[in-house]
Amino acid sequence: MEIPNWYEILLLGLAAWRIFQLLAHDDILDRPRRYVTRLGTKWQKEGDPVPKEYREKWMLFLECPYCAGFWIAGLWWVSWLIWPHGTLVAATLFSLSAIVIGASKVLSSET
Repeated sequence: MEIPNWYEILLLGLAAWRIFQLLAHDDILDRPRRYVTRLGTKWQKEGDPVPKEYREKWMLFLECPYCAGFWIAGLWWVSWLIWPHGTLVAATLFSLSAIVIGASKVLSSET
């Protein structure tokens, strides 16, 4: 089994972080996240009543970098083992997105 170079590991790691952020926190996936956790559309903010069907453990898993992050990184690794070149092409896009987000957070005046 081949081991990736340091820059391939960096690309895969940044891509895994970006996918984790997308699934766990980005607003664009808020509706699918609410569907999967059965939170529903009526819940708006902390303190609002939570539906009895709410899947709290699933939400905890999705927001946990140790849990979901591990599996996301594992999927990138398996993809790289199966199809190294194609996986690195896809990982580059997500890694560049992660760098833009990181730079924006560092360079923005918001704290």
